[in-house]
Amino acid sequence: MERQDLAGYAAQSESSRGRRHSEVYKDDRPVYERDRDRIIHCAAFRRLEYKTQVFVNHEGDYYRTRLTHSLEVAQIGRGIARRLKLNEDLVEALALSHDLGHTPFGHTGEEVLNRLMSPYGGFEHNRQSLRIVESLEERYPDFNGLNLSWEVREGIIKHSSDYDIPDGSGFEEYCPGLRPTLEAQIIDLADEIAYNNHDIDDGLKAGYLNPKVLMSVDLWAETYARVAEKYPSLPEERQILQTISHLIGFLILDLVEQTRANIDAAGIHSLDDVRKHGTNLVMFSTDTAVRNRELKSFLYKNLYRHYKVERMRIKAERFLTMLFENYLQNPTLLPTTYQNKYEQSGRELVVCDYIAGMTDRYALDEYKRLFDPYERV
Repeated sequence: MERQDLAGYAAQSESSRGRRHSEVYKDDRPVYERDRDRIIHCAAFRRLEYKTQVFVNHEGDYYRTRLTHSLEVAQIGRGIARRLKLNEDLVEALALSHDLGHTPFGHTGEEVLNRLMSPYGGFEHNRQSLRIVESLEERYPDFNGLNLSWEVREGIIKHSSDYDIPDGSGFEEYCPGLRPTLEAQIIDLADEIAYNNHDIDDGLKAGYLNPKVLMSVDLWAETYARVAEKYPSLPEERQILQTISHLIGFLILDLVEQTRANIDAAGIHSLDDVRKHGTNLVMFSTDTAVRNRELKSFLYKNLYRHYKVERMRIKAERFLTMLFENYLQNPTLLPTTYQNKYEQSGRELVVCDYIAGMTDRYALDEYKRLFDPYERV
């Protein structure tokens, strides 16, 4: 049974708009719990284990992947949802599915496919995530896709961050003029909290970030000082990990308090009120939002554009382009199951789906198989 203490503006299974295909279920799980379970068991979710967050898989076992990132977003999202008395199962389903459509090699792969697919409609990972759960997964006897609830599919296509370009064209089914559920709004900032903080951890571990230079960021420096006061004799590595932990806690608390204030000020009592509100209600306080943007700017300049990250970005751009062009010119190179989809979906889209579904290491192996004459095919 779903929690009985959910707020009046929370999304509840009994009020879901349902699924595209009718089904007879083998048990009585609530709608969003079933969605979460289907996402966890799908192939696209498992492939996230070997897809880049910032560091490519072969660079080390410590660094985050798209899979571990998604798990951290789910953990943060559930913590926020519980404090706001929102539907934790829906939040978890959205957190675990929000990056299903990501390409190998992170945003570089997305940018490459968007450029190559520009004559055919472009590429954007939220749209690809929706495409995966609506048609590309093939697990069930009577339909393609995962047949997720309308609210999860809506949350996937309306997810937004600095890297995403929300666009409702072609997705009128999901009411682009209305706000998504509060559970979906949580994902945008839970995603940001997760990647800002785990990228600090990974960047410091890799030696790409300078701890002394990081102290120039107010949000980091203040949190570091609080931890040092609380644990004055901690070794440096534990001091850093505790600072990250305390910073995540601070951001969650700030977001929860500001969101509660927004809900009260706007007189929100129902999910319908949430949908009709002109702006998102889930947000940081003004001061924290400013300081969080400073942290993001620091990471963009000092980590995401670090020369070693740039070197891998350029290499990935080159060989993903070569793979795409080679498949397009020689369509018989794809597995037969994909070739059988050419007539229905078009060669370009099938090639795009094939590359977008690759893990980092599969893409690297495929490049060697196609272009290294000494590599077994």
